[in-house]
Amino acid sequence: MSGNKLFRRNWLNKSICYLYLSILSIFAAFPLLWVVLSSFKSKGEIAANPTAFFPQKFSLEYYWIVLKQLNFTNNIVNSILVALFATILAMAISSLGAYGIVRFYPRFGKALTRVLITTYMFPPILLAVPYSVLVGKVALTNSSIGLIIVYLSFSVPYAIWLLVGFFQTVPLEIEEAAKVDGASKIGVFFQVVLPIVSPGLVAVAVYTFINAWNEFLYALILINSRSKMTVSVALKTLEGQEVLDWGVMMAASTLVVIPSVIFFMLIQKRIAGGMAQGAIK
Repeated sequence: MSGNKLFRRNWLNKSICYLYLSILSIFAAFPLLWVVLSSFKSKGEIAANPTAFFPQKFSLEYYWIVLKQLNFTNNIVNSILVALFATILAMAISSLGAYGIVRFYPRFGKALTRVLITTYMFPPILLAVPYSVLVGKVALTNSSIGLIIVYLSFSVPYAIWLLVGFFQTVPLEIEEAAKVDGASKIGVFFQVVLPIVSPGLVAVAVYTFINAWNEFLYALILINSRSKMTVSVALKTLEGQEVLDWGVMMAASTLVVIPSVIFFMLIQKRIAGGMAQGAIK
């Protein structure tokens, strides 16, 4: 009898938890669903009935305006290139840096990572003017290269701080065994160490890419040309029109947000696994 009561209590507790989480998920996903569905409404439908959830007639007119008339595709390509190169360079630098801290400076590793993470103590707006001056002196204003360099100054310290925890989980005996078998130091790093910490590398890379994709302040300050703007700045420029077309805004917002959501959903298991592995010391 006690076993049946325990089973019912566990079933009731799980049911309440799932119901509570389902309600929270609905509240969290509702704004995104409303934006996506509003982007498929016909022209004038949003102004006529802005509170309607489902469109009366599905239309791709707003997407045609965004992609063809506003040339939003060019801004998407700019964001992809900037975020991709910033992520690749950040991972290449931070993986070598984190491995060097763990293997060559084990005593001072914690102090070094704390020094690196102090870069996040400064708010981005505080460094906007110095960065603008430095980028201007090297003639990289209104250039994707200058924007990538600025992103690296923030992403590399944080990526090193995260990757140190992952590299600390790699046993030193594995590397020594590989060296005995004839592997060089570079071979040990690329063929042995990196495959072991690959879940962590994926997690940090995704975090770095999403931050670069969503960054707005420095992209607004350093990029002046419409053809070189990233999606976050191009989306903001839509508010500067004399008459804001909410349908166009919804379609552009969907093109910016949905790829990140889909990409995150596809690799969320690897991210969770990587973060869990990095927490094990």
